[in-house]
Amino acid sequence: MTKGSLFAALTAVALSLSAAAAACATTAGTALAAGTAPAAVGTAGRPGGAGCALGRNKAIKHVIYLQFDNTHYTRDNPRVPSDLQQMPSLLNFIRGSGTLITHEHTPLIAHTAGDIVTSETGLYGSDQGMPIANEYRYYTPGGATDLAGSFAYWTDPIVDYNTGLASKPVGDASPTLVGANGKNAPAPWVPYTRAGCDFGTVAGADTELENTLPDVPHVFGASSPEAKEAENPSARGQAKAEADFMGLAVHCARHSRICGSGSRPDVLTDEPGGYRGFRALYGSKFIQPVISPEGPVRNLNGQVIKDSYGQAGFPGYDGMTGPNALAYTLDMQLHGVQVTYTYLSDLHDSWTTGEPFGPGQPGYEAQLRAENMAFGEFFTRLAAHGITKANTLFVITSDEGDHFVGSKPVPANCNGVTIACHYSRIGEVNVNLTGLLAARGVKTPFDVEADSAPVIYVHHQPAADSAAVRTLARQVAKLRGDDLATGARGVRLANYLANPVEMKILHMVTGDPKRTPSMVVFGNTDFWQAGGPASCGSSCFSEPAGTDAWNHGTVGSLINTTWLGMVGPGVAHLGTDGTLWSDHSNIQPTMMALLGLHDDYVPDGRVLSEIFTRAATPPAMEVHRAALLGLGRVYTQLQAPVGRFAMDTLRASTTAMASDSPGDRFYLRIEAALARLGARRDALAARIRAALMGAEFRGEPVRAAAANALIHDAAVLFRQAARLASERP
Repeated sequence: MTKGSLFAALTAVALSLSAAAAACATTAGTALAAGTAPAAVGTAGRPGGAGCALGRNKAIKHVIYLQFDNTHYTRDNPRVPSDLQQMPSLLNFIRGSGTLITHEHTPLIAHTAGDIVTSETGLYGSDQGMPIANEYRYYTPGGATDLAGSFAYWTDPIVDYNTGLASKPVGDASPTLVGANGKNAPAPWVPYTRAGCDFGTVAGADTELENTLPDVPHVFGASSPEAKEAENPSARGQAKAEADFMGLAVHCARHSRICGSGSRPDVLTDEPGGYRGFRALYGSKFIQPVISPEGPVRNLNGQVIKDSYGQAGFPGYDGMTGPNALAYTLDMQLHGVQVTYTYLSDLHDSWTTGEPFGPGQPGYEAQLRAENMAFGEFFTRLAAHGITKANTLFVITSDEGDHFVGSKPVPANCNGVTIACHYSRIGEVNVNLTGLLAARGVKTPFDVEADSAPVIYVHHQPAADSAAVRTLARQVAKLRGDDLATGARGVRLANYLANPVEMKILHMVTGDPKRTPSMVVFGNTDFWQAGGPASCGSSCFSEPAGTDAWNHGTVGSLINTTWLGMVGPGVAHLGTDGTLWSDHSNIQPTMMALLGLHDDYVPDGRVLSEIFTRAATPPAMEVHRAALLGLGRVYTQLQAPVGRFAMDTLRASTTAMASDSPGDRFYLRIEAALARLGARRDALAARIRAALMGAEFRGEPVRAAAANALIHDAAVLFRQAARLASERP
């Protein structure tokens, strides 16, 4: 999401915080771990969807889902405690009351929009339209591409950044979130509202209005007063529309008492099983009177939440710091919105200037202390109103990790907590990919979606084995440059290469063929590669001051490995689990199983029953449990974009695309083998998924012999992928 909102007041508070954070963490952790509370919801609260009771024994009355942007369990600097280690209010709550999975993984590419939508739906980008984020390109009738935004309301058409305020797509009628069938992907709030629960979203990706245009006219109507406000072209006018309508939504159950005045029809024309008669509230203008009837919403520091112009309302996505985002969540929960999904902005960039920090810098440390205090206050206030682990499912995770790009810290023994860290250089190395390739004689016109994993669209979308694309791929594979951040010279810019054959294996080919690029370059983690002038000379590489310094998107252990915490009825108290290998597609089906809900579609992930209590485990999953768990783990490694199968095929793809054998025979042979292997993987994964879903949701136990046969077939595919990865021209 974009950076740059101003929050001077929050930083001032952060700089004055002290060791009181630890005491607050202990109090909050104890209150929620015990499941105690003084009373039921107070007089300020009022019911929403009165029929909301979830779980096997209907014991779950609330669901609180929190997803951070780039917040880490592992240390970025071995001497500096990690983000979670410096938020004991949160870390102690998860480990002391539930399970923290430390080997959670991202899809590809690893960016906020795609990662969160996968987490929300259990669907990879191939099935929800967003494998390339936070922006992507699509081919237009002229043969070139237009730039579009991944952050859009769920039912939006393509949000084209090149067509100005109209945001009209050019020659492509697909929705932003497009399923494999070419229709709008299923929405994540549907299982909850159908079950009688109101679903509130605090900046949860694509579940609320993300842009003034086209989102506001799309939901409120082109001639509505809201649309007229959204069309105000002035900076202040746009800010007012954002504060009024963006970032917050409540999708209501059919008989909810929340969706009254100001609500609009909740239209999902492509939803499996239909979705009619539901309404929703969009934006602070209509939600604030419900969740904060006494006046504007105040953050957990007691300050009215405002935008940079001082206008009360949604402060922008960079304003989703703990004190703000958790305040919205708290107010929703205390006023009858039983299910909340919340986004929290990252802690690595300054809340006031947007400039990046390095690990252990004073500003970074101050923001971590502020976040920790916010979580302590949040848990304490929830417990005071009877919202505890005894009746609430808490799910907390991060979209992805990051790789920090900067010089070594000074002093070398700094730890951030008692000895501050300082850096002479902070910022990723910017690369003009167009200029570098032009210097190597590449004349084929192409567009680049800039990233640490740049995406290349050759004009007119030629075949992957065409001369133009093959020449371009070989030259990309040869690119080297100097790492201005570390001083290393002549480093390789492309670590991995994927064309549409490999992209299909990685779940990156969508239901909209116009979005399929010529190739994805999973680049060196220190570099940000973009298009630019065809002639750049010595300026092809630069490291501007104040640029982003926390790279994600590409393949890297710190980027693709994140964490998942779960607490509440049915979640086993395992503390820290460093053995379970999961990815974001597993979060949603795991929640559905714990909550006793189901979808009208088949998710790409599986249920993580390893972290369930025996009482919460569906009975069919207890039959031949060892075989079922083994099958589930094999399935994840077969399907996950950074799992065993995908990483071996990605290595094979990289070697093939870089090759230059006579007649291109090696490339053609490996690509044909990858296509066959991918098709066999898809067929086997469908069989395994059917067996898992039967046990997870349909009461159909898996037979041990059948599970072992499927595991054997997967092992064959793993061996074949590994052999393919080892072949050389």
